[in-house]
Amino acid sequence: MRTSRRALWTASLTVILGAVVAVSPAPAPGASSSAPSGQAHLTLPAPDGRYPVGTISLEFIDRGRANPWAASPPYRELMVSIWYPATHTRRYALAPQMLPGAAAHFGSPDGAAAQLYRVPPGSVDWAATLTGGHEAAPVARHGAPFPVVLYSPGLGEPRTWETTLVQDLASRGYVVVTIDHTYEASEVEFPDGQVIDSRLATWFAQAQQHGTLLALLKKIVAVRVADVRFVINALTALDAGHNPDAGQRPLPRGLAGALDLHRIGMFGVSAGGFTAAQAMYEDPRISAGIDMDGTIEAPVPDYWAIAPVFKHGLSQPFMFMGDPKTNHHTVPSWESFWTHTPGWHLDLTLLGASGENSYKDAVPLIPQIARQLGLPRSFVTGDIGTINPAAAVRAEEAYVSAFFDRWLRGRDGRLLDGPSLRYPQIVFIR
Repeated sequence: MRTSRRALWTASLTVILGAVVAVSPAPAPGASSSAPSGQAHLTLPAPDGRYPVGTISLEFIDRGRANPWAASPPYRELMVSIWYPATHTRRYALAPQMLPGAAAHFGSPDGAAAQLYRVPPGSVDWAATLTGGHEAAPVARHGAPFPVVLYSPGLGEPRTWETTLVQDLASRGYVVVTIDHTYEASEVEFPDGQVIDSRLATWFAQAQQHGTLLALLKKIVAVRVADVRFVINALTALDAGHNPDAGQRPLPRGLAGALDLHRIGMFGVSAGGFTAAQAMYEDPRISAGIDMDGTIEAPVPDYWAIAPVFKHGLSQPFMFMGDPKTNHHTVPSWESFWTHTPGWHLDLTLLGASGENSYKDAVPLIPQIARQLGLPRSFVTGDIGTINPAAAVRAEEAYVSAFFDRWLRGRDGRLLDGPSLRYPQIVFIR
């Protein structure tokens, strides 16, 4: 897929996806056209909570739903990762951020790293990046099940590109479930080693040719919401003692019964953010949500039909997190949501942020790539803005966990009440 996400969305949903400017991405400033002789090796920030973290990836098959994007297989296949508070972790290896096949595609000329972030192909050993999650470690039990938080990624990106925030939430006492939306994600690696890459370029080209862009966008969101609802059903079966994994791989000890499915939250970046809002609108099992820089403005008539939640609002608690140009005063869809939402809602801005990339693993990793490859500061600021990466990561972790603590646990640390001297880069938009 040689077309960048910005090129796709400039022709379709400029605001929702905007990240890269060119149809074929320009190389990183100072980068050569060939891969460097030594690959960069990256480190994710350690989780900041009290619990060690465990993780497992599972394959879910929805045999009651036809494959919406391909003739074969005839049913919907998804990959999810479950992150959870763990115990006795020393005997369990740390999980990689990406499996080998997914990592190879992510770092290839056609992958998201090059297409969206201008990372020279082959210059990073993406498969070597380790998470803080111990594979299949036993679940920590503390007398009550843990609240559940779902994560949906941006359009054209994998579930693994928000590992920093996800594993931090798990370390604070949440079961976090990340979802790959197959055929839309940049790549999805299944347990048999098969890697399915994105079909977005083909879909958008066909939609532009036939004048069916709005129908495509509505379908993308509808499929995403159906994925979310099916995942909740699968988690319900898992918590009841069943194994919903397609290959019946062993589950971590203690996972069944550890999920409090009466306390479900959801968050996402860009398209994942408005997926969270729309899923909450359609499924009352999700009781609190966060949209990180996700708006639905599109160059089509009746773009409100993409995610009607923005026209009607929500009764459940909801929080926006944007960049300095994206808030409920500047973006019509957020303004409409704000006006029509009777429930608790909050709008935060991260100063120095540059769009949705400032809420992803790009924040801790892009600066490391620049240092190790000798790339100029413009490479970093072009991707994530002028934020201080370490401070931005800790601020995002603090506010996301404070939101879910308040609305899923009833714990109010007052961080959401107003500006904090500890996090001066977070601005409350009134």
